[in-house]
Amino acid sequence: MFSESIELKTPAQLASLREAGPVVARTLEALRPKVSAGVTTAELDEFCRERLAAEGATTNFLNYHGFPATICISVNDEIVHGIPGSREIATGDLVSLDFGAIVDGWHGDSAITVEVGQASAEVAELNRVTEEALWRGIAAAKIGGKVGDISHAIGSYVKSQAKLSGGRYGITEGFTGHGIGSALHQSPDVPNTGRRGKGAKIVPGMALAIEPMITLGTSRAAILEDEWTAVTTDGTWAAHHEHTITVTETGVWVLTAIDGGARPPAARESRC
Repeated sequence: MFSESIELKTPAQLASLREAGPVVARTLEALRPKVSAGVTTAELDEFCRERLAAEGATTNFLNYHGFPATICISVNDEIVHGIPGSREIATGDLVSLDFGAIVDGWHGDSAITVEVGQASAEVAELNRVTEEALWRGIAAAKIGGKVGDISHAIGSYVKSQAKLSGGRYGITEGFTGHGIGSALHQSPDVPNTGRRGKGAKIVPGMALAIEPMITLGTSRAAILEDEWTAVTTDGTWAAHHEHTITVTETGVWVLTAIDGGARPPAARESRC
């Protein structure tokens, strides 16, 4: 899927990524309260189109390999790449919103998962674990380290939470994070489970989209007839959280944070 070479950005190019990222962050922040019972996923997509226009940004999802919308909206047992349409959101749903934008040729990509109304304790905990796994992965990214350090941090945290709860969380197979920059998807892959010290070396100028996709059961996914929507094979629900980051000598910039990475990850306020 990706080229073998890893694109390393100059400081000026990273500054451009810091323009694209907050467009994504602001759009998702504005979209969050609109995810409510009775709203259709198509209406949420239209809102994103309007926000992109208002921001002076362009979409990196619409027409990407034929994808027909500006945002992926995945509900309940849908893991990722759900296509917006006539489906109405219902109270109790778990809705994943995966969104991107381009500014001056540079890409931002991020995802959040929203609980609609009062979610069950099990679903709320799944969402919390998935978001925390993302931040564990981000915290493991250091200059001189390896991509596998990120993968290990995500996977080991998810497995520890499954053990603590006596339940089971599936780390979805076949879907990973990725490099990002002048294209939406680039090398290297960023798996959500793996071994420390393995994979590409993390160096200045590398930008990564880290995105755990965790389920309440199976790790296996199936693709629906629309050739995009990935669902769990056992019908269990899934959550998805994502940020685009870069790693500098002074630490991580979370490029798809509202501030473009001005605050370190340790200072973030959890949304769950």
